Amino acid sequence: MTDAGAMLGWTHVYSGKVRDLYEHAEHPTLMLVVASDRVSAFDHVLEPGIPGKGALLTQLTRWWFAQLDQPNHLAAEGPAVPAELADRAMLVNRLDMHPIECVVRGYLTGSGWAEYRESGTVCGIPLPAGLNDGDRLPEPLYTPAFKAPMGEHDENITFERSVELVGASVATALRDASLAIFAAASEIALSRGVILADTKFEFGTDPATGELTLADEVLTSDSSRYWDATLYAAGGPSRLDSFDKQIVRNWLAANWDKQGTPPALPDEIVERTAARYRELIERLCA
Repeated sequence: MTDAGAMLGWTHVYSGKVRDLYEHAEHPTLMLVVASDRVSAFDHVLEPGIPGKGALLTQLTRWWFAQLDQPNHLAAEGPAVPAELADRAMLVNRLDMHPIECVVRGYLTGSGWAEYRESGTVCGIPLPAGLNDGDRLPEPLYTPAFKAPMGEHDENITFERSVELVGASVATALRDASLAIFAAASEIALSRGVILADTKFEFGTDPATGELTLADEVLTSDSSRYWDATLYAAGGPSRLDSFDKQIVRNWLAANWDKQGTPPALPDEIVERTAARYRELIERLCA
C-alpha cells in the first residue's frame, strides 16, 4: 500500500497469490481485502499481471453478494479506504474462518474428469458410467477440501472428514449453504446465457452474530468455471472454453516445462485473458 494508505491507518498483514489483507489498529473487527492484478497458474505468480483484473473480480463479487440470500462479510461502515484502492478493495467484517474450501461441481470437467476416467469417481464419489468431458452431472456434487497452510496444496476430503474437522452441525451447514448458493447462482447465470460449471466458496462464523457467513471472493472468474450456454449447446471444440485464465494455463503448459521460473506472458495472452474477464462481467451484470 502507498504512503497515503498507511496514513489512513491500514497495515498490511498478509499477501496471497492474488489478494492482500490489511488491518486497522482502531478497528480490530474489520479488515480490508484488496484484489490485485496478479495472475497465478501451476502454483506460480506470473508476470505480467492482467490489467484491471482486481477491479473486475471485486465488482463481480460485490454483484453476486447483492444477488444472494446469504449473509456475507461486507461491512456497512468503517474507516476510509484509500482512494487508489477503492475499485478493488472490500471493507469486511473479520470472521472466524472455517478451514474448508467448499467446492460444488455441476458438470464433469477439469480434475473431476481426469479422476472419472481413471476410476469412475469424482473425489471418491461414484458416478454413472459413460459420461464425457463437460457432461452435466445427475445432481451437483459437494466435494470439500481442507485448506492447507500457505505454500501447500489443498487436500480433497470426504464429507465425513469435514465433520471431524469442524463438527457435524458446521459441516452440514457448509454443505447445505454451498449447494443452495450454487443452485441459485446457476439459475441467475443461465438467465444471462452463461453456465456455471463449478465453483468454490469460503465461509466463516461472524463472532458478533454466530451466523454462517460467506467470505472472500464469490463466483468470480478465479473461483468458478463459466461456459457460454449457446456454444455449449452447439457442441464443438469451443463449447468448454471458460471465462477465466484458461488461456494462460494453456499457453504456459505449451511453453514451459514447469521447471524454474515461468516465462513472461506475451502481450497477446494478457490481452485475450483480460478480454475474457471483461466479457463475463458484461454478460452477467448487464
